[in-house]
Amino acid sequence: MRGQDGATTEFVVAFPAFFFLIMVVVQFALWLHASHVAQAAAQEGARTARVASAEAGEERAQRFLDNLAPSLITNRQVSASRGSDAARVEVWGDATSLIPGFGAFRVHEISTGPVERFRPEDEG
Repeated sequence: MRGQDGATTEFVVAFPAFFFLIMVVVQFALWLHASHVAQAAAQEGARTARVASAEAGEERAQRFLDNLAPSLITNRQVSASRGSDAARVEVWGDATSLIPGFGAFRVHEISTGPVERFRPEDEG
């Protein structure tokens, strides 16, 4: 039969490990959420770049990130390009870190799509 001292010792040893495990799960969830937000911003920027211009797509992705998650992704960068056939927007940055001593959790997402071309209807 264990005494009170044995239960206290087990708690002192097990609690930090259990707390660290919870923090790892929460950190993974934050990184996953940041990844989804970056993907949504890249898609929103690519939609705009397909119709308008690369600069408009880049600005739209930045505004999307500013409005949706201003502090979730730090050190973020947005890059957009548009050629004659395709538009591309890249979003990357660092997800917020909860665990002290761990490095940055990088997020990098890309969205591409064909450039919209509006042609007049054939009259015939």
